[in-house]
Amino acid sequence: MDVFEKVIHAEGHLIDSDLLSQVMDRIIREGSRFKILNLEVGETNEDTSKIDMVVSADTEEELVEILEQLSDLGFTEQSPTEARFENAPADGVAPPDFYSTTNHPTDVLRSDGGWQRVTEQRMDASIVDDGSTLRCVKIRDLKVGDRVVVGLEGVRVAPQAAARDRNDFGFMASEVSSERQVKLAVEQVAGLIRSARDAGRDVVWVPGPVVIHTGAGSDFAALVNAGFVDSVLTGNALAVHDVEFALFETSLGVSLKDGQVIHLGHRHHMRAINAVRTAGSLADAVEQGVVTHGIFHALVKKDVPFVLAGSIRDDGPLPDTEMDLIAAQDAYSKYLASAGVVIVLSSMLHGIGVGNMLRSEVPLVCVDINPAVVTK
Repeated sequence: MDVFEKVIHAEGHLIDSDLLSQVMDRIIREGSRFKILNLEVGETNEDTSKIDMVVSADTEEELVEILEQLSDLGFTEQSPTEARFENAPADGVAPPDFYSTTNHPTDVLRSDGGWQRVTEQRMDASIVDDGSTLRCVKIRDLKVGDRVVVGLEGVRVAPQAAARDRNDFGFMASEVSSERQVKLAVEQVAGLIRSARDAGRDVVWVPGPVVIHTGAGSDFAALVNAGFVDSVLTGNALAVHDVEFALFETSLGVSLKDGQVIHLGHRHHMRAINAVRTAGSLADAVEQGVVTHGIFHALVKKDVPFVLAGSIRDDGPLPDTEMDLIAAQDAYSKYLASAGVVIVLSSMLHGIGVGNMLRSEVPLVCVDINPAVVTK
């Protein structure tokens, strides 16, 4: 029986990050086989490891499938050939065999034998050659004739694999759990914020309306006023209930002073929306003195940009809410491009969306009551 095989290579913190075990498990689970030809293990916490291994399968299709999976984990052919390109056949359409990107740093091997880093890295995009640069482009944004990378040849991925003791933020890669010391976790997140600032990068927040419901709106506003918020990516609900609290001291009709359900309080969020629409926008409501405190009062006063991405369930919505989903995604991407750390606070919809747009080297902190959201 014919056997189809390839020699693949990888270098990095393969053992520290358990990446090598993941690769071996993946090969076996897919019914393929491997044989290690060479393994050099780093001797210190900073040293990387190198491996060359043969991966074999019973059919060419099975081999291609497993190689695609291993490519996403940073394994490439030992002697790679240059990348292949095909033209986009129409606007918003990629060639059939286009390479679909991960959120990890990616390099493409050009015809001159040099590797070039792909810019605007993001998940689930194509790679387009603009002549001098290679960049990630969403399928919907492709133009007819764009030169698009196809296949796996000449594509190299570098997953984020941390070395032992590389920094003080090991909790970022730890198992999802609520059984941890909150004070320590908060201190570590504060450390991430300082690191981002020291590197000249932005601190991007993705808060959900639970921030208001739980009475933490004033705390978030304090962070804005203290200069620890560079942009806010969220939805209609956070702004609505922030304004509701500013006008009525309720959230979803519940008093945040004593937890009592207010008579006719279920109407408050609609009255809040109407007040902002009457003013013209959130900024207008602040400048006119309609909204005198809260998160969006602080954001407007500190001139901190925010994006409100709309959804099918939005009431109103507010004039500031972007109901064009593609425009909202593009706006999110604009602010994520400069992110040094992203902090998601109880927002499954927007948090997972941001996670899909974010480069893997940017730390992402997610706080949620549902462990499945954090895991996702």
